[in-house]
Amino acid sequence: MPVLRRLLSILALVLAALVTAQAQAQQSSVLARYLDEVAPADLVAGADGFGPIRDDIPVAPLLSGAETLGYAFMTSDFVGTTGYSGKPIHTLVAISPDAKVLGVKLVKHSEPIVLIGIPEAKMTAVAEGYAGLDLVAEAAGTSSHELDIVSGATVTVMVIDDSILRSSLKVARALGLGGLAEEQDTGPRFEIDAAAVAEGDWDTLLGDGTVRRLTLTTGEVNEAFAALGDPRSDARALSDPPETVFIDMQAVLVSLPGIGRPVLGDAEFGNLDDWLEDGDEAVLIAGLGQYSFKGSGYVRGGIFDRIQLIQDDISVRFRDRDHRRAEIVTDGAPDFSETDLFRIPADSGFDPTRPFRIQLLVHRDVAAIEKVFTTFDLGYELPENYLIPLPSPEPAAAPSAPSPAETIAVQDEASAQAALWKRIWEGKKLQVTVLVVMLSVLTAAFFFQEWLSRSERAVYWFRMSFLTLTLVVLGWMWNAQLSVVNIMALANSFATGFSWQAFLLDPLTFILWFAVAAALIFWGRGAYCGWLCPFGALQELLNQIGRKLGIPQYSLPWGLHERLWPVKYMIFLGLFGVSLASLEQAERLAEVEPFKTAIILKFARAWPFVVYAAGLLMAGLFVERFYCRYLCPLGAGLAIPARIRMFDWLKRYNECGNPCQTCANECFVQAIHPTGEINPNECLNCMHCQVLYHSHSKCPVVIKQDKRRAKLAASAPPRDGLANHPNVKTEGV
Repeated sequence: MPVLRRLLSILALVLAALVTAQAQAQQSSVLARYLDEVAPADLVAGADGFGPIRDDIPVAPLLSGAETLGYAFMTSDFVGTTGYSGKPIHTLVAISPDAKVLGVKLVKHSEPIVLIGIPEAKMTAVAEGYAGLDLVAEAAGTSSHELDIVSGATVTVMVIDDSILRSSLKVARALGLGGLAEEQDTGPRFEIDAAAVAEGDWDTLLGDGTVRRLTLTTGEVNEAFAALGDPRSDARALSDPPETVFIDMQAVLVSLPGIGRPVLGDAEFGNLDDWLEDGDEAVLIAGLGQYSFKGSGYVRGGIFDRIQLIQDDISVRFRDRDHRRAEIVTDGAPDFSETDLFRIPADSGFDPTRPFRIQLLVHRDVAAIEKVFTTFDLGYELPENYLIPLPSPEPAAAPSAPSPAETIAVQDEASAQAALWKRIWEGKKLQVTVLVVMLSVLTAAFFFQEWLSRSERAVYWFRMSFLTLTLVVLGWMWNAQLSVVNIMALANSFATGFSWQAFLLDPLTFILWFAVAAALIFWGRGAYCGWLCPFGALQELLNQIGRKLGIPQYSLPWGLHERLWPVKYMIFLGLFGVSLASLEQAERLAEVEPFKTAIILKFARAWPFVVYAAGLLMAGLFVERFYCRYLCPLGAGLAIPARIRMFDWLKRYNECGNPCQTCANECFVQAIHPTGEINPNECLNCMHCQVLYHSHSKCPVVIKQDKRRAKLAASAPPRDGLANHPNVKTEGV
């Protein structure tokens, strides 16, 4: 006990030191802490120094001799940049006096996806791709910036993109770069005239501007792609006559009752009104021609990737939940091939009284998996007869100019961070639904295992089907593979400032960890390790294939097997100890997990990693779940808190272990002691021992009971024999 108390005291001192260091670090700006570590020329070619950091906001001039090239700042000083690891992604950005991004450099991050799977060069290339970004165009909604997603690092890239754009706009506006600080709403202000009503047929509505139109011919589209200067695109030019209609796209704002009722009809407008929440607006988009403005991307990913609404510095991407099909009742409307309603959420900041545009993205295939893109705009502005001018506000008397710090403080950073993780969750609605269904089915199977385990065939095929779904869908398709890195990041977050935002950035991982926490109380670690771990599923499915092919199976002698169990616990404790000093180093050492290679990157990795993962899978062909049994630090990390399990669902007979060894011999991970006890730290809840518990052909206890029942049934007098009993009277017919 004194040794244990001494170890706990040391651990407490380490945690206190980490908290103190974090508090001291927070007193200075992130830029001040890291600026000396970056060579100016690495940020922007030709730069040779940084000027002093300003007193009002953490921004430093970027110098070339005595010339100021631009202004450098760290994104983390202005916006939340918490990534997948739970720690901020520090990105240094330089912008020019005319509000263009000069350079971007990733300075400090703890992203496990980057550190132990995806080459640093890929993330560096993403950051460098922001050079030249026009912030004035970004604020006006006319930028051609596209998010460059790196496969396997979606969350990280989205955080980097969000932080660069929002922090750059904040700094540019605070310093008045590119005229952004001078942007004021000095134009006329309007409100909707509820009494205005659209009158006339469709051509009339087109003529007065109630309906707006974008018509493109194949000739115009070919010219637009030719302007890109890509010879591959020119080689695939449309061959139709130049005057052929490529797309005729028309739009009308139908959330206004005076427009929506004449266009949709009373009944359909009533349905629309019920669908919209307070403050929502809706636009009807219709089209005909060769090209679809909807495409098919929304079917797979839930996002209409060919259109977006842009107004000033806001943009709205439409998702499947914001979409409904519609019919137009106005006389003279064309026979559109597509007629759809799109909801504009109230929290988007959209103002129906101000001009906006629908941007159409047109793509052209230039290779097997490569495309080039160009965009066209359909401008929309409500005609004046639907608007009522509002009086201009009285100018304030000699207002004092707000300081840059006050300008930056205007935006609610917490809301911006919440919007990011909510956007990620909305984009993964299908994945979340499928995972919740899988968890519900598995929970039901555990609760009703007494009934399910009565059929060996039912348990086998249910398990094989579920593991296949886990591997293919959760693992290879959606990368929902938990890792010991998650445990270390969680523990580190308690020492450096816990934030739910960091863990909400990955919906599937968040839900899985929530489910694992609940399962530890009910069933132990087996619920995840035995059913929901993609790499575990891969091992077991390969072993099943190996059995069918006749590969011999080996069970290690109990003494050796029992002494190999602790190896995974030693690996886990070693990694956890290193993480207290350096989470980054621990994440690198966590490469002992082959999950990134086999599941996330699907073996598309350097050969040493592939050989290591393949070697473990090869061992698993002969010793089932070899990695899970002896090496997995995640399994060890889950087994330790699983000791709090409150229920024992696995039934046993008194004869189990003495003399019967059937379950112990058939347990594929050897989690049953020769004395009959099940080791909950090693059990994967496969239900096989429960199948044996009910087996009429394998369990000696059940077989003995069956024989006893058969003997009693044979010795019982037949029912017909009662008629000859002397005390039984019979009646004649």
